[in-house]
Amino acid sequence: MTLLPKDDPSVPGLLWPELLEGRLVRRYKRFLADVVLDDGRLVTAHCPNSGKMTACCEPGMPVFLSRHDNPKRKLKYTWEMIRMPNSLVGVNTQVPNRLVADAIRRGRVPELAGYAALKREVPVGSGSRIDILLSGPSPGRCYVEVKNCTLVEEGMAAFPDAVTARGLKHLHEMQRLLAEGDRCVMFYLIQRMDARCFTPADGIDPAYGRELRHAAVAGVEILVYDAALTLEGIWLNRKIPCRL
Repeated sequence: MTLLPKDDPSVPGLLWPELLEGRLVRRYKRFLADVVLDDGRLVTAHCPNSGKMTACCEPGMPVFLSRHDNPKRKLKYTWEMIRMPNSLVGVNTQVPNRLVADAIRRGRVPELAGYAALKREVPVGSGSRIDILLSGPSPGRCYVEVKNCTLVEEGMAAFPDAVTARGLKHLHEMQRLLAEGDRCVMFYLIQRMDARCFTPADGIDPAYGRELRHAAVAGVEILVYDAALTLEGIWLNRKIPCRL
């Protein structure tokens, strides 16, 4: 993706590179997807999403790929979006961290405004990283862990779409950091436009749901926003209610 200039207030978010449209043939081995492009070519694209992508990987659906000329890349195409009946859906899990960091820098997240510095991919604990660290000018730090959400059923967004030991570890780390006096925020970005509410996916990963509720009671904050998606770009859109 191309990061739009953050000093231009008329530009809301991130700009897609040129997108190629096609039809999904199949997703397999988690990170591969075969796509028939509109010009008839069959290509294999990288699927940058380790989740199950429930209801977002049905064969025959329109999908959008970016193309990359880096000679070191084995696959030249990346699967960016799928067109579902009610919304475009972003499937690239590398997008949310960049989008949320960009939105915070631009002051588009009121709950996270007022910090002077933003760092990404900050090491914490043993072998863990938190997506964003906000600090200054006042005392105290704020850790923000960003999660990508694509599962929406009847207007209800849910996370995760598969059992996530890594996600559970992040909840434990956030509670530890909170106990040390830092502010901690779980930020769930819904990469689609048809959600009315958010909830943990207890039917998929009950342990994650229990720990998220425990973390919330302890004082870990939960923010949920959806994204607006077009074929030109993606930007932070609405704050979405959370139901624990």
